[in-house]
Amino acid sequence: MRIDWWTLALQTINALVLIWLLSRVLFKPVADMIAERKAAAAHLLEEAEAAKAAALARESDARQALSDLADKRAAALAAVVAEAQKQKDALLAGAQAEAERLREGARADLERETRLEREARMAGASALAVVISRRLAQRLPASAQVAGFIEGLAGAAGAAAPETKADFDGDGPVRLKAPRALTAQEDAECRGALARAFGRPLDFVVEIDPEVIAGLELENAHVAIRNSLRADLARIAAAVQEREADEQQRPAP
Repeated sequence: MRIDWWTLALQTINALVLIWLLSRVLFKPVADMIAERKAAAAHLLEEAEAAKAAALARESDARQALSDLADKRAAALAAVVAEAQKQKDALLAGAQAEAERLREGARADLERETRLEREARMAGASALAVVISRRLAQRLPASAQVAGFIEGLAGAAGAAAPETKADFDGDGPVRLKAPRALTAQEDAECRGALARAFGRPLDFVVEIDPEVIAGLELENAHVAIRNSLRADLARIAAAVQEREADEQQRPAP
């Protein structure tokens, strides 16, 4: 086989010219286009990354907003629950206070009714005792309504405190109450017995008071010394009332 060097040289020159032409006409535009495409793709990638970052940021903001909203909702719910509990406690305390007030009112009403009933019963018993005593006194001799009480009154006056005795020396009138008018002898006996009790003559006026029933009562505007059936009945009624009051206050077993 024989090589034609001139032909080979021409073919080589043709190839070089073709390569130069291709590089000028085809390769450079294609390379530029590829570079542009790469730049556009890079730009698109950058925009995509920016959009992705923005989307992630918006997602984070949305999650934070949801978290804040959940926190606010939980705080609002807790505040509502706390306020409801506060109002419940206030209503319960008010109801308990009202119930206690009603119980105290009912207890006070019961105690008042019991006291009024006891007082009415005692008043009725005292009135009945006065009526019975007055009827019994009316059956006694007139002398027994006074004579038997003179020394008792004098004894009570003699045993009185010094300031009580001194009070009868005042300027006010001194009255000796009796269930009926005194006879001259009874008047003299009363004055003599009281003079001995006070250690001096005592100036007094006799006052008729049928409510005394039987006995004598010496009094002025401030103090009184009594020895009478009325005073005895009053003391008995007071003692009974005090005993009933003590029994009422005593706790039930």
